[in-house]
Amino acid sequence: QVQLVESGGGLVQAGGSLSLSCATSGLILSNYAMGWFRQTPGKEREFVAIITRRGSGTSYADSVRGRFTISRDNAKNTVFLQMNSLKPEDTAVYYCAADRRLDEGMTRVRGSYNYWGQGTQVTVSS
Repeated sequence: QVQLVESGGGLVQAGGSLSLSCATSGLILSNYAMGWFRQTPGKEREFVAIITRRGSGTSYADSVRGRFTISRDNAKNTVFLQMNSLKPEDTAVYYCAADRRLDEGMTRVRGSYNYWGQGTQVTVSS
């Protein structure tokens, strides 16, 4: 049974930092590109960041580039999202997701992802 469990969310003031983790089980993490997405009420889930299977490549949404960093530790079955210089508009539920890949490619398309976590709430106060 595959599980993705996010943690590290919480309440932070604007300008602050949070570090999210996504602990995985039931899969071989190195076979998956991993993404972070976020969603606010009434809006579609949006892409935040992605990292290739072995960590050779990353991609970010324009809104977070330069502030967020995605990383992974395949040996520990965990993916991370370091969020700095947080803004109130970063407030959302953050989800990690796994995309089974045969190469070092990556995609921002939600429908390509095989597994999703339950999400962790991030709230940034002004």
